[in-house]
Amino acid sequence: MLKLRLSRGGTKKRPVYKVVVADSRFARDGRFIEKVGFFNPLLPKDKKERVGLEAERIKYWLGQGAQPTTRVARILGENEIMPMPANGNNPQKAVPKKERKKEGEEAPAAATKAAEAAPAEAPKEEAPAAEAAPAEAPKEEQK
Repeated sequence: MLKLRLSRGGTKKRPVYKVVVADSRFARDGRFIEKVGFFNPLLPKDKKERVGLEAERIKYWLGQGAQPTTRVARILGENEIMPMPANGNNPQKAVPKKERKKEGEEAPAAATKAAEAAPAEAPKEEAPAAEAAPAEAPKEEQK
């Protein structure tokens, strides 16, 4: 299976990545089919030297069935080569920290509202469970 992925280069604690097309069975920094771009995470996001991509070659490889990794998919989405992928499974990390704290303050208020609504429904649900519990009680051991 073909993958569009990052291959690490650079020195210790100063990574520079190549965007490459490689077989998924090859090592991360090993053999690859074609280099189609680069990514330098140390540069600010607004500098054009941070990312360089060969859009036509990337579109060709996507057409051939190459699957981008999650990080490469984000890079391609930011550069409008393909649609931006959906956020991962933790939406809280996508929200800035200041806004998370605001939501955290609102959450207890919502929890109390839910707790006030729940007792009205709870007795109806507990009644059948209370009747079934004595019938299912384990027998006491005799000595």
